[in-house]
Amino acid sequence: MKSVLIVEDDEHVSRALRVRLQAQGFRVTVAFDAVEAMRSATEACPDVIVLDIHLPGGNGLMVAERLLGEPATTDLPVVFITASDQARLRERAAELSAVAFLVKPFEASELLDAIELATLRGQPPSVAGVRAA
Repeated sequence: MKSVLIVEDDEHVSRALRVRLQAQGFRVTVAFDAVEAMRSATEACPDVIVLDIHLPGGNGLMVAERLLGEPATTDLPVVFITASDQARLRERAAELSAVAFLVKPFEASELLDAIELATLRGQPPSVAGVRAA
């Protein structure tokens, strides 16, 4: 069973994502802030992380940068989710080898496609590899 770490501070959004992913057969761990995200990424060893950009305790871009710098998580594929469609955020996500950059609200199928791509390939493809919302 593939595992996903969801890092999202909005409880309603994280719950909806968890339910959807569990229904698709994923084992799901949820973290609500940047500090918990780092701890969960190393402890849960997920196959992919779904990471909100705006988080308490630091932002998702910082989390992704730190994950890249740790040997245990350097190859962990990241799917960014955010309510902000700013070009600079999208560019920074690409620099961090993100699998996808999805703007809320996005279709569940887009997230599932990004996660499937990440878990099948094992290595994060470019952000352009998955259609962003």
